[in-house]
Amino acid sequence: MPMPYETFEERLITYTQRIGDRFILIENVPCRVCVQTGEQLFSPETAEWIRQTVWSEQTPVRVIETEVFDFANRNNAADQESQNKIRLGA
Repeated sequence: MPMPYETFEERLITYTQRIGDRFILIENVPCRVCVQTGEQLFSPETAEWIRQTVWSEQTPVRVIETEVFDFANRNNAADQESQNKIRLGA
């Protein structure tokens, strides 16, 4: 049986990488994205630029703050929210 044909599109994506407690975001990265699976393919030059940028001490164009939720701790968070509502008389 023949393999299904995969279609790739050129796109600009936001690349993310976690290093310890830090997340690195690189915006507007050129890549080829499979429209069926979402697989991302980078050229060797782009992959090397990402590697060098992530591990360098460059100054970012901006720094953002983000919220973090823990799926594994979701029941405790719901219990805490219920307790907060009870305390506030909600």
